[in-house]
Amino acid sequence: MDGITISPISTSDRRGMDQLKALLDRVGIRFDNGLDYIAGAYDKDFHLLAAGACLANTLRCLAVDEAKQGVGLMASMVSHLAEYQISKGNTHLFIYTHAGKAPLFTSLGFYEIARVDGIVSFLENRRTGFPDYLRKLEACRREGVSAALVMNCNPFTLGHRYLIEQAAGENDTVHLFVVSEDVSFIPFADRYRLIKEGCSDLENVILHQTGSYMISNAVFPAYFLEDEDAAIDAQARLDLQLFSHIAGVLGISRRYVGEEPYSRVTGMYNRIMAEQLPAHGLACVIIPRLEAGGQTVSASRVRQLIHDGSLEAIKELTSPEVYRYFSSEAGLAAVRRIREAAQVTHY
Repeated sequence: MDGITISPISTSDRRGMDQLKALLDRVGIRFDNGLDYIAGAYDKDFHLLAAGACLANTLRCLAVDEAKQGVGLMASMVSHLAEYQISKGNTHLFIYTHAGKAPLFTSLGFYEIARVDGIVSFLENRRTGFPDYLRKLEACRREGVSAALVMNCNPFTLGHRYLIEQAAGENDTVHLFVVSEDVSFIPFADRYRLIKEGCSDLENVILHQTGSYMISNAVFPAYFLEDEDAAIDAQARLDLQLFSHIAGVLGISRRYVGEEPYSRVTGMYNRIMAEQLPAHGLACVIIPRLEAGGQTVSASRVRQLIHDGSLEAIKELTSPEVYRYFSSEAGLAAVRRIREAAQVTHY
């Protein structure tokens, strides 16, 4: 556009960040922390007219000054961010936005996958992206009663194994979805391998990657929602919309979750699942957590022990394969990340 320049905004650029936060505030959006890239559209006098950002393969914090709306700035910003993503090797892109804004992004080449009416819409830049994902899953459909589990396993613990065993013993097939976003202390490839090893004797368990179609706390944005509780509620409802389609193609009738007495976020998520899954014709089965030494076995507890320098103490909470992993080159890197982190347990 004539007279308009789009350029990166560094988080160390105080003037640029002040302009960005002021623009977001004017359009009712909070700044989203932990972004990979931020860009701004400026006029010849260096006034910020529009902004946008990236986190992983999502576009977010998209805003245009009210006085400049309708002149193509949003299209230019989305195009700029898409070019940045492609330069990083990300060609499959996603947008979370307020449900009322969805038509703007569908006009820019995005396709709505799911929505929570009046709250949030989830879109991607591939017309057949989600249908293609479902078709691939359908090849794994099995006869009989099927259940599902969704796990991050950061790291895999005996508690995870216990939950999988319960589901495997009560169903003909268990579809175990492993969160594939690489935003955990332990990389996805290592988490997936350790889960596979830990379940190798359970012949009715089938592992899947979630891809971008099961929504994690790491990428779901809260910046356009009222508060954190509203964000958790919206994320859960949107996630369950997507999961209902996944369950349909795989013939899943039950979703198993571990009881969550400590994490407020996961506890809220479980409550919403218990309320909403029956509306989709699915049962929510909540299994009490495994205990060891009078305490709940959890990945958070394992990470805290590692953080505190008590690696030997995780032996009673994890499999031998996981304990050995933390002595490997990749595992030692994960140990360093955990020990250097300020917070290693879930809120």
